[in-house]
Amino acid sequence: MHLSENEGIEGNTFVVTGGLGFVGAALCLELVRRGARQVRSFDLRNSSPWSDDLKNSGVRCIQGDVTKKGDVDRALDGADCVLHLASYGMSGKEMLQFGRCDEVNINGTCNVLEAAFKHEITRLVYVSTYNVVFGGKEILNGNEGLPYFPLDDHVDAYGRSKSIAEQLVLKSNGRPFKNGGKRMYTCAIRPAAIYGPGEDRHLPRIVTLAKLGMNLFKIGEPSVKTDWIYVENLVLAIILASMGLLDDIPGREGHPVAAGQPYFVSDGSPVNTFEFLRPLLKSLDYDLPKFTISVPFALSLGKIFQGVYTLLYPWLSKSWLPQPLVLPAEVYKVGVTHYFSYLKAKEELGYVPFKSSKEGMAATISYWQERKRRSLDGPTIFTWIAVTLGMSALFAAGWLPDIGPVPFLRALHLFFFRTITVVKAVFIISVILHVGEGIYAWVLAKRVDPGNAMGWFLQTCALGFFSMRFLLKRAKDHQI
Repeated sequence: MHLSENEGIEGNTFVVTGGLGFVGAALCLELVRRGARQVRSFDLRNSSPWSDDLKNSGVRCIQGDVTKKGDVDRALDGADCVLHLASYGMSGKEMLQFGRCDEVNINGTCNVLEAAFKHEITRLVYVSTYNVVFGGKEILNGNEGLPYFPLDDHVDAYGRSKSIAEQLVLKSNGRPFKNGGKRMYTCAIRPAAIYGPGEDRHLPRIVTLAKLGMNLFKIGEPSVKTDWIYVENLVLAIILASMGLLDDIPGREGHPVAAGQPYFVSDGSPVNTFEFLRPLLKSLDYDLPKFTISVPFALSLGKIFQGVYTLLYPWLSKSWLPQPLVLPAEVYKVGVTHYFSYLKAKEELGYVPFKSSKEGMAATISYWQERKRRSLDGPTIFTWIAVTLGMSALFAAGWLPDIGPVPFLRALHLFFFRTITVVKAVFIISVILHVGEGIYAWVLAKRVDPGNAMGWFLQTCALGFFSMRFLLKRAKDHQI
């Protein structure tokens, strides 16, 4: 397919569902850059980290729920093309909210299809997932000829619901409008794991675990390979897919090349997940996983977390509940080889990755390094536990009455310090030193990291030198 860069974009109105998300926002901005008459971001949220950029670029941000027909109908009225990205349940706790996954991914997609048909919108691109054909069995250089993974065999609601939604979208292709003449054309993009500056699903979770010292193990053999796709490459693929649905291309009138078709897209460089993330974690001075566990063992661990978090179902949407360490579907994603060819997208849509994996990761690393510089740094969770328990034990041995484990703690401290007076003195001196370090940390942070000065004070009061050494390193880097 050989078209101009802005074919089917200039002078047209686009609706991007999930437009305040990481990919959706990037897509909206690129459509504006290419000359779209109007770009509408339709999202459940009223704000996101990209809201200001979108509004400043002229994107119309519409708050609404894809599961409500009225909201969808209003958002799509008068549009020429719909790019349907809104979804739920991709990773973490969301994967266990089965009802919400079906409601958003299946019912929401049905609402989008109905509204698109009602308003005679001729082009609809659905952003799907590899998981419609992958469910834990090895796939090497797969293509679009692979059958859908059996619905009953999916281990997560996300993969199952996205598979149903994609099939609904593709079966709606070619549906004639009531007034005759025109038809609705649809296609699906199946992206690999998405990354890039600002990605808010996978990388924040991985980096947070690394910061806490909880990236304890790798899953599967080093030979396991999977695909990734940089955000700009995915945006390019979606836009090319929208062009592939144009029905007025000379020589193909009424027969769009992408109509009813799915397309795999990636950076084209399958790699082991942990090797792919190594440069990022090393650049942030975080420890890499030192141990490797087998896929069967990881699955057992994932099922334990799944069981525990299922019991906590009423609170899964609460921010205070941390993400599970791993879930069964995530084990398959990183522990079983599955990568696909983008040859069909290349031949039919003209898709070629805009940026290489190396360039994409370099941009991602720069983003995370800057984000780390702007945030409060500190030791692992194990240091927090050790210092907290140590100070608590010292206080208990010096002041608490003989209840529970206190007699044992007192005897242990007396073995080292000989008298209760010395134990109390050691505790008081420790507290004074911690507070003194905290005050110094506050003064130093006012100069090198003023935005986090109070955080450095509180953290150093709690941890002493274990926190102070991170601030001293930041001060040294600041001088450089």
